[in-house]
Amino acid sequence: MERRELICIGCPLGCSLTVSMEGAEVVSVTGNTCKRGDVYARKEVTNPTRIVTSTVKVSNGTADMVSVKTKEDVPKEKIFDCMRALKDVTVQAPVHIGDVVLKNVAGTGVDMVATKNVD
Repeated sequence: MERRELICIGCPLGCSLTVSMEGAEVVSVTGNTCKRGDVYARKEVTNPTRIVTSTVKVSNGTADMVSVKTKEDVPKEKIFDCMRALKDVTVQAPVHIGDVVLKNVAGTGVDMVATKNVD
């Protein structure tokens, strides 16, 4: 039986979790003090995902860059593909929070959106 140790990020407590696995199947999760810890641990060891944050260039704006993030989680193994896809992206000002900066980033089905306004 394989054991994996994690620190939960589901709430501010940061519980130390132990996940016991038989092959690819989670047998048990211990150490969590709330239900979110169990959910986080199971997802993290079977299908880890992340929100990707970065910046892209802005043309003719009051700022040279705008912060962006994926609208939803993307598979962890796609993070570097997402970053490469943003490398040459430039948006035209004005930019508003929530504007789609890049559709279907790196073939994930998830859009990259602005997280700041730039006039």
